[in-house]
Amino acid sequence: MVHHLRRVNEIMRHCVGQFAIMETLTPQDFLAFRDKLMPASGFQSYQMREIEILLGLEDAQRVTEGINPYSALERQAKESPRAKLGLDRIHAARQALPLRKALHTWLYRTPIQGSTPEDPGDTETVDRFVSAYLKAMQDHHTAGHATQQEVIPDLDIEGAKKRLSGVIAQAWDFLHAADVAAEHRPRVKRIRAALIFIESYRNLPLLAWPRLLIDAVVETEEQFVLFRTRHARMVERVIGRRIGTGGSSGVDYLDATTRYRVFRELWTVRTILLPRRAVPPLEHAERYGFARV
Repeated sequence: MVHHLRRVNEIMRHCVGQFAIMETLTPQDFLAFRDKLMPASGFQSYQMREIEILLGLEDAQRVTEGINPYSALERQAKESPRAKLGLDRIHAARQALPLRKALHTWLYRTPIQGSTPEDPGDTETVDRFVSAYLKAMQDHHTAGHATQQEVIPDLDIEGAKKRLSGVIAQAWDFLHAADVAAEHRPRVKRIRAALIFIESYRNLPLLAWPRLLIDAVVETEEQFVLFRTRHARMVERVIGRRIGTGGSSGVDYLDATTRYRVFRELWTVRTILLPRRAVPPLEHAERYGFARV
């Protein structure tokens, strides 16, 4: 999995770089033939839609500006075999297991403090780890502010304490899955605790490859964000803020898509990671070492 994702990431780096070729066109060069592109638009890119669906982007996350991104394909599919093929691929992608869900299923099985979902008392073990981690966060940040106060005499102590409370509250909400429906909360809570656990003890043999897989997935999404950002800047450089050929707002729409995050938990967890010296003690360390035969 890591090997193939690294190939994907290298391909995406080349895709991002190709915008430099587009930018060799001056605005006047592009305007000479731009009208001939209408009504073609990135809205019609079945390949981009297919990739987004396979990654796990939900329709509710999409920026549509009142335009159905599939309507042009549906229209064209009635007359064009190629457009029908594109639409068929989108429908097939909707039936496949998205990478996001597959990743969550895999993370859910992570042994946390030696406990797996099938073990008796697993929920209590996960709760104990989450509580210990939040306390470690509190202690670490409190100590950090004390050090800041020593080296920055005019530090706003009350303001710093307020910011600390906000950080801890956000971490509590994230690790307790306060943002999801109650019926899904136990599963999501375990998935997020697994992410923290893997990142916190990533030097252990059993967790070394899982951490590399998570990094590869984050890099994949990063490359897509860079692709969208590079696209937006290229368009702004060449045609400014004109209306898009497909009827969108152009650069404003492209900028809005740069906020897409499919693997949201993988990004959020980086905000609340602790240095290795501050993480809670590891339990059942023997389960995470090399197997003895």
